[in-house]
Amino acid sequence: MGTPPHVRAGHLVSAAVALLALSGCSASAPAGQLPSAAPSSTPPPPVETCTALVSYWAKETLKGTYWSGLDWEQKGLSNEQYAIHEDAVAAGRAEERTAGRDKALELIDRFTVERCRERDGATGSSENWRPPS
Repeated sequence: MGTPPHVRAGHLVSAAVALLALSGCSASAPAGQLPSAAPSSTPPPPVETCTALVSYWAKETLKGTYWSGLDWEQKGLSNEQYAIHEDAVAAGRAEERTAGRDKALELIDRFTVERCRERDGATGSSENWRPPS
């Protein structure tokens, strides 16, 4: 069945901390210096959220990864975003047949940006959709 994602994430965090320790780096800024990029407290606009989610899941579906079989709610997509996802996957599969996987993944990125912009984030069709917190 494979390793659950939360276990894999824990392993990645542990590995990153170990690499920082071995390289002599610290995860915090030196005393008296502020980090160069502070996290934003404002959520990303709906178009960015749509593009990131739909593009990610469409590419995972095209690649046939383990978690690509989740349904639209488990992926965090609205109904409208899921429709974009399905169109992006179909376009990606057609491109993959003629130009290969790398070109198909590039097409999915372009396709989702365009469609998410056209639909202003595609969030209006689902009462279940909530912006990320």
